[in-house]
Amino acid sequence: MVTYFKQAYLEIATFIFRALDTIKLEEIEKFVKTIEEIYRANKKILVVGVGRSGLVGRAFAMRLRHLGARSYVVGETITPSVEEGDLLVAISGSGSTQIVVAAAEAAKKMKAKVAAITTYYDSPLGRLADLVVFVPGRTKLASMDDYFARQILGIHEPLSPLGTLFEDTSMVVLDAVVAELMKRLGKNESELARRHANIEVP
Repeated sequence: MVTYFKQAYLEIATFIFRALDTIKLEEIEKFVKTIEEIYRANKKILVVGVGRSGLVGRAFAMRLRHLGARSYVVGETITPSVEEGDLLVAISGSGSTQIVVAAAEAAKKMKAKVAAITTYYDSPLGRLADLVVFVPGRTKLASMDDYFARQILGIHEPLSPLGTLFEDTSMVVLDAVVAELMKRLGKNESELARRHANIEVP
């Protein structure tokens, strides 16, 4: 019998629901407008993230491709070089993931725009970015001292470990951005389906 499943499910779902109160719609508007401008100018959108944040980035790049955007994932062999006027979407809860920050630095040198999806404005990535989309989340492990203090006080660690809350919330935020883009670009589900992969690998 599962013991913690429902509790964890509710913890994650509640966090994502409440996150909407802290997400700034003006940041979402700027992000959507930037992607729309890049799309209409036929420039590239490159997405970078590491670990689970990277998987969220891949899902976002896939949907952008379904919309007809020239989207790529940084690190893939078929990803072209970044050029002036392109957009790099960099995903890092801490804003200090070395590979992500290095990619942002490289993009800035080539005069591309950088959009950061992060929890921390005052982070290396946040400071580099042309625009920041704040996404709340628990992105750090508690220190050993904090751990023992929490145990003494009877406060337990959340059931969503490490960066789960940031990653899951980022996924929902970016999927909602895709929905907004669909309407603004006049796309429908059948158009997206035509661009969906039709060669399946067993």
